[in-house]
Amino acid sequence: MTVARPWVRIGDETRSHAQIDAEARRAAAGFRAMGVGEGDVVAVLMRNSFELIAATLAAGLVGAYVVPVNWHNTPDEVRYVIDNCGAKVVVAHADLLRRAQGALPARARIVAAPTPALIREDYAVDAATAAVPEGVEVWAEFVAANDELQPPFAVAPGSMIYTSGTTGNPKGVRRAPPTEAEVEASAEMIRIVGGLDGWQDRMDEVVFLIPGPAYHSSPNGWLFGVYGMGGNLVVEPRFKAERVLARIEESRITHALMVPTMFVRLLSLDESVKARHDVSSLVSVNHVGSPCPPHVKRAMIDWFGPVITEHYGSTELGAVTFCTAQEWLDHPGTVGRALPGCEIEIQDADGNPLPTGESGEIVARRVCYPDFTYHGDDAKRRSAGRARGLLAPGDMGRLDAEGFLYLSGRASDMIIFGGTNVYPAEIEAEIHKVPGVYDCAVFGIPDETYGEVVCAHVQPDPGATLTEEGLKAALKGSLASYKIPRKVVFEATLPREDTGKIFKRKIRAPYWEALDRAI
Repeated sequence: MTVARPWVRIGDETRSHAQIDAEARRAAAGFRAMGVGEGDVVAVLMRNSFELIAATLAAGLVGAYVVPVNWHNTPDEVRYVIDNCGAKVVVAHADLLRRAQGALPARARIVAAPTPALIREDYAVDAATAAVPEGVEVWAEFVAANDELQPPFAVAPGSMIYTSGTTGNPKGVRRAPPTEAEVEASAEMIRIVGGLDGWQDRMDEVVFLIPGPAYHSSPNGWLFGVYGMGGNLVVEPRFKAERVLARIEESRITHALMVPTMFVRLLSLDESVKARHDVSSLVSVNHVGSPCPPHVKRAMIDWFGPVITEHYGSTELGAVTFCTAQEWLDHPGTVGRALPGCEIEIQDADGNPLPTGESGEIVARRVCYPDFTYHGDDAKRRSAGRARGLLAPGDMGRLDAEGFLYLSGRASDMIIFGGTNVYPAEIEAEIHKVPGVYDCAVFGIPDETYGEVVCAHVQPDPGATLTEEGLKAALKGSLASYKIPRKVVFEATLPREDTGKIFKRKIRAPYWEALDRAI
């Protein structure tokens, strides 16, 4: 059966925007009946699915924020986010709900959907776990019980993305509902960065691939940005390299958003597999999330052609630079130049501007972009700010004479694991709870697949017997799997500064120096 454009395709199922919008309007009426209104929060604990899309749109119709919860997190981490954001309603997939249900705040109203077949297959979820628990309201029944909400609709404030917290607790990036000018500025950014400039009058020809989880700011923003512009979407519940190649060929994908880890996995496929799939429909593949190893990017340009583009930014700032394939080839290692309406400056430790070519802290701002606060913590928002409205994303870098930005490290300890921000302080706090640990230092080390992985150097108590396997097992109950150190090194003593503080840079440096020598 042919589905009217624009549409969304997930696995073997395709639904038109009109069908999804009708479901969203019914769900919006249900949310309003629950007392959800402007400024309230709906939390979505779901993998990429039609239900996630409809629930997100529905919340926007009544003026509520959506918090897409990282479903990799432990039940306690999920509880913190849902409790902190004050969600009135939680919409969840059944298997994720079963894992987290005991930790959810009692005041939150819960609506659940059976875990879809493709997700069950991708994540090995059995039929019983995929069924909605007894006594929990079922999404389809909740939707069917309402007539469609009628206009006028509220201004959708968008998603409130939670970023990893430097001291263990993540922070919700909350923005005011956008003005018309801010909506247009964001649309211009999407057109440039997403390779959609010139497609405004033929968005029904766009087929945009979203292979990353919607709890991340970039996949979330692009999914709903392209949807709002009337583009067709192919959404993957889980990235599988060969399946993505098949999707590109079958659906004639024109545009895609990826992270470098996905490039690595695509390139690792057997040459015969690569040759079987036609990728000639692609006109733009934008990558974001973490630095891309130069040899990986060159290999992707050689394979896909000069369609590989890049942007740099953060959850707080959005995109601030953009780089075409040719610009990168002409300026190897760059992450691009400032987008229209963006300002970038390199500052020293005292906040003074540095000359061209000198490395320092990157600070930036976007004009005509909704300002934000960290939900419930204005002090953290103020600490991220700089003079003239500039913000510090936490990276170090330099600008060349032509305005191209190059990253040279991070001002903070933040680790970027496959595009996900991880803060060492959270992991160090949990390691300190393990019996036999005297002290520890956690940092990121280079990894071919994920960009960076978590490494821990641990100093045991005198006489204590610790093993890498035992330490990792002890952390499983309190940390999400991607936060558990991939490498653990036990040290008789850890190097310290005169103040007694661990000299983390000295431990970390050899790993990165080895990478520099390899490059």
